[in-house]
Amino acid sequence: MIDTHAHLDMCADDADAVVARAEAAGVAQIVTIGSGIASCRESLEIAERHEGVSCALGVHPHQAGEVADGDLEKLRELLDPPRAVAVGETGLDFYRDFAPRSRQEEVFRAQVEIARDKGKPLVIHSRAADEATLAELEQAEGLTIILHCLSSELLAQATRERGYYGSFAGNVTYPRADELRAAARLVPSDRLLAETDSPYLSPQAVRGQPNEPAQVTHVYSALADAREQPLASCVEAIDENAARAFSL
Repeated sequence: MIDTHAHLDMCADDADAVVARAEAAGVAQIVTIGSGIASCRESLEIAERHEGVSCALGVHPHQAGEVADGDLEKLRELLDPPRAVAVGETGLDFYRDFAPRSRQEEVFRAQVEIARDKGKPLVIHSRAADEATLAELEQAEGLTIILHCLSSELLAQATRERGYYGSFAGNVTYPRADELRAAARLVPSDRLLAETDSPYLSPQAVRGQPNEPAQVTHVYSALADAREQPLASCVEAIDENAARAFSL
């Protein structure tokens, strides 16, 4: 199994211990996410310490208003090592509006171009901004797109119509998440991914506790149940998809 989206630098425990627990739970690979330059540096260091850890590096839309001169050039440099397999998470968040929307769009577009220049996939955050996100992604034609923490039918349709990957997190396990599980059924089997978004969105079985990659097993189970397929075949498909999406 693989956790395609975890913030190892933000987990409650030391990253090395978290990775060890994931391995013991059968999670062989993790894509850890850097958000902002300092986090990207730490995430890359974690990935380079562990054979089964890769990283995606980017500037989260919440941080777009804080981007200083030279930060995007630093991001380009951090993406050079082989362990850096994707750009992101980047995108738009019109729910919190922690950064001006125009600035979010500007920083998002810059990271689309970085991904194009580096030949790496894009990991996308979209909250209360799905139509705007999809409009921006029209400029990313030809790039591999991973819709992180997919949470709407509109984005699920994009996995069918545009060939994007759709990744589901721990909230797909919540009792009232019927619409989310319906979205999971819309994603083609060769575009489905699983994640924890650690330390956030703990699955229902461990809700109230800090999340970590070992808990991605609950996400796999929920997706298999929602799609009415055997767990083993769901695991095999997601792992193959992740290897293809991130060139692992």
